[in-house]
Amino acid sequence: MCTTSAVSSAQPASRLSYVAEQRRILVVEDDVTIALAVRNRLAAEGFDVRVAADGQDALVQFAKAEPDLVILDRLLPGLDGLEVCRRMQAARPVPVLMLTALGEETDVLVGLGVGADDYLAKPFSMRELVARIHALLRRVERAAQLAAEDTVIRAGEVEIDTAARRVFVRGVEAQLTRTEFDLLRRLAERPGHVFERDRLLSDVWGFSEAAATRTVDSHVRALRRKLGSDVVRTVHGVGYALVTR
Repeated sequence: MCTTSAVSSAQPASRLSYVAEQRRILVVEDDVTIALAVRNRLAAEGFDVRVAADGQDALVQFAKAEPDLVILDRLLPGLDGLEVCRRMQAARPVPVLMLTALGEETDVLVGLGVGADDYLAKPFSMRELVARIHALLRRVERAAQLAAEDTVIRAGEVEIDTAARRVFVRGVEAQLTRTEFDLLRRLAERPGHVFERDRLLSDVWGFSEAAATRTVDSHVRALRRKLGSDVVRTVHGVGYALVTR
């Protein structure tokens, strides 16, 4: 059994970049080998890392440590990752990167539906994990800056309140995750314009990996489930556009 622990590592300022304030990350993973590998890599990146081996411990650590980001395994003993994510988001919205060994699209969509911001399929490279974490943290900062603009974007039947981060479709509010909101906002900035998948990956997620464009597809499908299948248009072989009618 992997015991709960806290690890920090003092790194030169050049290594820490914007995590100089030592952002706190909670890693929830019952596989000891994976948990230790992730903990050690993130500590080397300058993060304050805490590890929980099951769902109940994760919720305790979440309340005590108030992490800036959570890495959450989909399959856990006791409370599974979906329920843990749901309870965390109900208590305090936090960026969640879900790890999954399940390749089925429905499992990914369910994870996104309960509040996960992104997902990474096992096995994964540490380099990609670190890139996803930095991208998520940058998006949180950028979202706060955009919210200060206090603008309302209207495109077709969609209305986006950027300050309140609320979305309405035909006058009915839709509950979106952080990533879904950011993706919709980007599409709405140029209604009708076709965004290539890699462009959306770069603009919304903050990194560009050809193999990761399926992440965009999964979030578009999640958006359609919440907003309606006719809100986002697919241009096969190219990307997506927000419908303007």
